[in-house]
Amino acid sequence: MQLRSATNHPFIFERMIGGADPAARPGDVVTIYDKAGRYFGRGIYNPRSQVALRVLTHESRSVDDAFWREAVERAVELRRALRLDDVTDAYRLVHSEGDGLSGLILERFADCLVFEVFSLGIYQRYPALAEFAAAALGPPRSLERPDGAAGNWRVFVRADESIERTEGFSVRAEECPDAGRLIIREHGIRYRVDIAGGHKTGFFCDQRDNRRKLAGLCRDANVLDMCCYTGGFGLAAKVLGGAKDVTCVDLDEAALAVAKENINLNNTRITLSHADAFNYFRQMISIGRKFDVLVLDPPKLATSRAAVDEAMRKYYDLNGLGMQVVRRGGLMLTCSCSGLVSRDMFVQTLHRATRPAGRTIQLLELSGAGPDHPVMLNCPESVYLKAAWLRVM
Repeated sequence: MQLRSATNHPFIFERMIGGADPAARPGDVVTIYDKAGRYFGRGIYNPRSQVALRVLTHESRSVDDAFWREAVERAVELRRALRLDDVTDAYRLVHSEGDGLSGLILERFADCLVFEVFSLGIYQRYPALAEFAAAALGPPRSLERPDGAAGNWRVFVRADESIERTEGFSVRAEECPDAGRLIIREHGIRYRVDIAGGHKTGFFCDQRDNRRKLAGLCRDANVLDMCCYTGGFGLAAKVLGGAKDVTCVDLDEAALAVAKENINLNNTRITLSHADAFNYFRQMISIGRKFDVLVLDPPKLATSRAAVDEAMRKYYDLNGLGMQVVRRGGLMLTCSCSGLVSRDMFVQTLHRATRPAGRTIQLLELSGAGPDHPVMLNCPESVYLKAAWLRVM
């Protein structure tokens, strides 16, 4: 595989390829040369995909079982060093480009290994990768079981339909069966995870540290968790933070059903509301309802570069409305998980939203995903999660 142009980024697009070996098949690991014919690296090839090459290494070494095993072991070693098992049995084991394994997200939920696949080459190799991960982790130990034992690892595979079409594979139903009543723990809170039916892999491990931080700021507060999904922030505020009352709002009825289960699992009381965020904010504004703390964590709004402008308008409108339901001096945690929206773009939009809202804001902190979501600096768009902690005046 010879390049027309080279970059340090792990993605090489079809237009950047000068020539391809006709024997190379989709999903193959191929050797890559620069336009001068010098060795460049090795990567996964798929001419069907917009990302025709996903670079795995620039070292002169084979991408064999030893390579894949070492990459998985390095990823597991980092999570062990972070001592995540002390506080949770749910975390990200492999963060795609951030762990040098482009096209793979791997989550651990209790005794389950959940693969979210973005590449045909990764899909072809996931059984071996699962074996390497299980060996590196050792037998699963569950915080849900008093004896800590959970048997053997169960493996699940998920992929977005658009990825399957583009990459040329299809996850079989038996590769992502119903996991049953899967319960994980995070900082002592119990959550049910719906691997097969939930968004992404069923639970958002990336917000773990932000949930814990928010809890410390909610004592005796009235909290609104908008776009709550299965109630993560709201439960942290109530169970860990001692919030006086919590309202969780989402448009997804299936997510709210799981949120209700989570509330019952933790023997607490939280108000659930099935509503559109824009309409709910406008209703609260019309009746003059104010909250001490607002969490605004909408789903990914910019799914492509063509959708960025519309996404920024939605962030502008949502945050402008949200600011109006926070009491003066109250806290607003507002998030964007759109990787195509930079931190600067997001912060500038928040600033612009203050004018029609008639409010001013103090930016207290700008955080992101937990350290189990590492970022390689040659792939800056991996910094996808922005969490702005604001004091609303």
